[in-house]
Amino acid sequence: MTIRVLIADDQQLVRTGFQMILDAQPDMEVVAAVADGAEAVSEARRLRPDVCLLDIRMPKLDGLEVTRALAGPGVENPLRVVIVTTFDLDEYVYGALRSGATGFLLKDSGPTLLIEAVRAAAAGDALVSPSVTVRLLQHLAQPKRAAPSMNDPLTDRELDVVRLIARGRTNQEVAAELFVSLSTVKTHLGSIFAKLGVRNRVEIAAWAWESGVVS
Repeated sequence: MTIRVLIADDQQLVRTGFQMILDAQPDMEVVAAVADGAEAVSEARRLRPDVCLLDIRMPKLDGLEVTRALAGPGVENPLRVVIVTTFDLDEYVYGALRSGATGFLLKDSGPTLLIEAVRAAAAGDALVSPSVTVRLLQHLAQPKRAAPSMNDPLTDRELDVVRLIARGRTNQEVAAELFVSLSTVKTHLGSIFAKLGVRNRVEIAAWAWESGVVS
C-alpha cells in the first residue's frame, strides 16, 4: 500500500527537500506540494491524501487553521495531519493538539524522523517522541495541581499507560515496561480514549501534561 502525502510549506526549499525524501521511499508518494494554507485545504479535500504535512506559518491560512479545517472537531472523515514546527518560535502550535493534529515534526529533524512521522500518521498512530512532542508539551502546557474529576475516572493501570504515552513511549514499549501484552495495552488505550473523550495519543499526552498527571 502506497502512503499518499500532501506537503504544505511556503518555503520552496523545504517542499522540494521533503518531496525528494518521501518520493524516494518505496511505499510513499507525494501527491501535492503547495505553498499556502488555502491551497492546502483545497487540495487535501480534493485528493484525500493519507497524511498532510503542514507548516505552521503559511500565507492565507496558517497550519492551525488548516488543521481545524481538515481534522478538527466536527469534521466528517478527518484527515491525518502532522504539524511541521520550529518549536522555539511556534508556541501557539500547542493549539493544534486540540484541532486534530496527530503528530509534530521539527523542520531540522532529518529524513529518518520525517519518514517515521509519516508512517506513524498513516498507520493511525502519532509521532510522540521525547525529542518533539513531549518537549513541546512541557514547554507549553500549564499543569494543574490535580487532574479534573471524571464521571468514570481512569484506573491506576490506565494512569500508568497515560504517563508512559505522555513520555513518548510506543505501545510496544508500554507493554514491556508494564509487563503486559500488546493487546492489553490496546484495550487500556481504548478505555482511555472513551473516558477522556480524545481521538489520538497526542491528545492523551496533552491531557496528561495539562492535568498534572505527569510533570
